[in-house]
Amino acid sequence: MSSPNNPDNNNPEQPVTPGADLWSKAAAPAAPAASPASAASATSGAASGAAGWERDVLERLVFASLSEQRAARRWRLYNRLLWTAVVLLVMWVVFFKDTTAKTSTSPHTAVVEIKGEIASGADASAEFVVAAMRSAFEDTGSRAVVLLINSPGSSPVQAGIINDEMTRLKAKYNKPLYAVVEESCASAAYYIASAADEIFVDKASIVGSIGVLMDGFGFTGVMEKVGVERRLLTAGENKGFLDPFSPMSEQQKEYDHTMLEQIHQQFIGVVKKGRGTKLKETPEMFSGLFWTGQQAVDMGLADKLGSLDYVAREVVKAEEVIDYTRRDNMAERLAKKFGAAVGAGSVQAVRSLASSIH
Repeated sequence: MSSPNNPDNNNPEQPVTPGADLWSKAAAPAAPAASPASAASATSGAASGAAGWERDVLERLVFASLSEQRAARRWRLYNRLLWTAVVLLVMWVVFFKDTTAKTSTSPHTAVVEIKGEIASGADASAEFVVAAMRSAFEDTGSRAVVLLINSPGSSPVQAGIINDEMTRLKAKYNKPLYAVVEESCASAAYYIASAADEIFVDKASIVGSIGVLMDGFGFTGVMEKVGVERRLLTAGENKGFLDPFSPMSEQQKEYDHTMLEQIHQQFIGVVKKGRGTKLKETPEMFSGLFWTGQQAVDMGLADKLGSLDYVAREVVKAEEVIDYTRRDNMAERLAKKFGAAVGAGSVQAVRSLASSIH
């Protein structure tokens, strides 16, 4: 008797077991159900593989862009710092750097310029000229000091200070001191030049004007015509001396002439002391007249014709010229102008306030 479950049983009429039939029906659909899942898995794997290289490319592009941005920011920062340093350097040179020449140990001709008005607060003031001369004489490399003069003069006080310092520095450092005239060396400028060892001029330079003046204006006649009365109250008989709105007495004129004559004699004494026997005195020499450079050489007011380059090359034998002239830097000039503007504004404000009160 054969078993119904025996596969070797070839009986066609073999009865089918219900359990086995249900199992086969249940198992049959299971095989196709697994197929979509594996297909989806394969599809997602292929899609993920395809998307992986795109993501890598995008990441590389993003990181490259970030790197370029960082580099660009670094270069921008570097350029800004560089330009800031350049601007600060230029500002320091223009506004704050001292304009006095640096000392040099190489043989050279030291130059100090005296140009324009000789007065307190000017570029040719005694403060600036004396400081420049001291630096020039103290430099061991300077073979001689040259005053390059182009000035109509002005203050005898400032000129006297410079003249005295020239005499002192020459004796202390035992260096020659020359004066070279460009266009004009008159009045207080010649007062200074007379203390030099030698004076060089151009044949067309203006030299001389050895005299003293005091000028102003008187408005008394105009005030009488327009009916304006001058109300001046003083404590002291001569406190209103040289007031342009008050008449000048003969006693005041005489006193003024005496004072001018005293200063004139001081001027003449300085010139005679400085020039010595070189002078060929004439009645007009100390009258306030001025002469050309060629005439000045003939009269003994100057020594030779020559320029700065000539003196450096032929006289001093040191062609290198170093300028020791001291000047206000830009910051100092702006400060002075700002101070003057503030002062003028303050005065105007006070006047406006006083007017409003009255």
